Amino acid sequence: MPRPKRSVQSEIKIDGFSLVWNLHREQQWCGEDRLKGAAIHVQVAGAARRELLLEYPTIRTQKDDGSRIDVRPQKIAERKVESHIREAMAAGWDPDSRGKPFVYQVAELPN
Repeated sequence: MPRPKRSVQSEIKIDGFSLVWNLHREQQWCGEDRLKGAAIHVQVAGAARRELLLEYPTIRTQKDDGSRIDVRPQKIAERKVESHIREAMAAGWDPDSRGKPFVYQVAELPN
């Protein structure tokens, strides 16, 4: 039976923009041997503007007996997410622009 999706979200203000972020995707298996990390969706509150998708690296945890890889939900710290949003803005994401979502690969975990 699949796990219920966690409801992790927050509203923050950065450089005059009111932003809402939420957990878009938990870490999950994709295909036969590929593991995708968690992702966080960020958008401007109350406006149709360019969105941001923060994609995080994967975590692999081996079970004690070595039989399989356990995929656990990542802890998410609001201050880290805010820092990663600022990094994405420095890398070129403009919340006031329009267009397809800006995908930013984050080098560290959100915890």
